[in-house]
Amino acid sequence: MFPVIDPQNGIPIFEQVCRQVKFAIADKAYLPGELLPSVREMAQKMAVNPNTVARSYGELQREGIIESVRGTGMQIAADATQLCQKERKRLIQERIASVLQEAKASQISRDDVNRFIEREMNRLWKNSQ
Repeated sequence: MFPVIDPQNGIPIFEQVCRQVKFAIADKAYLPGELLPSVREMAQKMAVNPNTVARSYGELQREGIIESVRGTGMQIAADATQLCQKERKRLIQERIASVLQEAKASQISRDDVNRFIEREMNRLWKNSQ
């Protein structure tokens, strides 16, 4: 379900784990009330240290994405899907802003940027239909 973590991409590994769990929840791969894999299972799936997964689970719990069920494990919180979808949109907006700042700094015209965006959107959405 989860791609391999990339230790070279500049994002801390625990944050990559958090993002991937959030993206899975946003995509409804995990539904509210469903149990997450144990720390050990998730660590094996993602090929990371169990302490890293435990840290990620702790962060997700602090954010209200998952909650502890005594004697059972960690489950997806009732409003986690909406929270994760909102977070995913925020991350995408940040990435777009970063790309646009780079384009502006490179003195690429708005018209060129619009053409790039339209071409890429047409390519991606055409392939997904």
